Amino acid sequence: MSDLMRAVGYRRNLPITDPESLLDAEIPVPVPGPHDLLVRVEAVSVNPVDTKVRAGHDPGGELKLLGYDAAGVVVAVGERVSRFAVGDEVWYAGSIGRPGTNAQFHAVDEHVVGHKPANLSFAEAAALPLTTITAWETLFDRFRVAKDATGTLLVLGAAGGVGSMAVQLARALTDLTVIGTASRPESRQWVSELGAHHVVDHHDLVDEVRAVAPTGVDYLISPFTAGNIERYAKIVRPGGRITAVDEPEGLDLLPLKAKSIAWHWEFMFTRPLFLPTDPGQHELLEEVARLVDAGLLRSTLTRQLGPINAENLRRAHELVETSATIGKVVVAGF
Repeated sequence: MSDLMRAVGYRRNLPITDPESLLDAEIPVPVPGPHDLLVRVEAVSVNPVDTKVRAGHDPGGELKLLGYDAAGVVVAVGERVSRFAVGDEVWYAGSIGRPGTNAQFHAVDEHVVGHKPANLSFAEAAALPLTTITAWETLFDRFRVAKDATGTLLVLGAAGGVGSMAVQLARALTDLTVIGTASRPESRQWVSELGAHHVVDHHDLVDEVRAVAPTGVDYLISPFTAGNIERYAKIVRPGGRITAVDEPEGLDLLPLKAKSIAWHWEFMFTRPLFLPTDPGQHELLEEVARLVDAGLLRSTLTRQLGPINAENLRRAHELVETSATIGKVVVAGF
């Protein structure tokens, strides 16, 4: 293996339509730390976090690699690795505190890696980790939903990456009644096919939710929080719970107080940033791989580009920035 590898990164905050917003580069292959795997990357997906970091973090001229989803093959392991071996096929979302996955080889801590589902291609697998972790942690860590839980879950943006996995996980692992929001015919069909009991239009959120859940919902997942708190206060039951997966500015939660509605945050990088030896994401990805291979969950890949280079990643960023993408965009192959 060469000491250098191909990678894609950025040096300045530029609109994605600028040819220099993402750049091809040749950089040294990373050296794995004691608990790291060195992974030959076969496919990556693009998430909203990629576009937000690119637009909001100025690397000051240094090359910064994005990419927070990957599927690939282990080619080397650190001296203290115990869960994986060379040749294993893996999937993961990594850490926002380390260089990203948009490269031929990537070093990642074994604590946040799982074995790839055998029934999925690398591209199909790369679509899932970040959104699956976010949805799983929301349902089972933030809401603390029991596997035999009943009640009603409202998933906003249910045709997006996180929403698509939240709908699937809730249907596969709980007895919750699932309501998803989607407005276009194709997105409504997607959400129905994933298993939502009801699909409503977010443009008339209060009336449409009340029509199918007259007494309100118990749980609400919010990827688009700004301007919606008063509406949430009207459709969540007293003592209900909301989890936000976005970063709304100037948030005023007082409308929720009268009904004692609980507010939670979900940031899937909390574990790798602050609990680096916590095996929770490894265990989660292992369990999800079993569910995928058992046919209970499916990939959310809807658009595949390739190979992995600046041109194709710029296109993927453009698609994600529209916020109208159904499922996930994946870029595969070098």
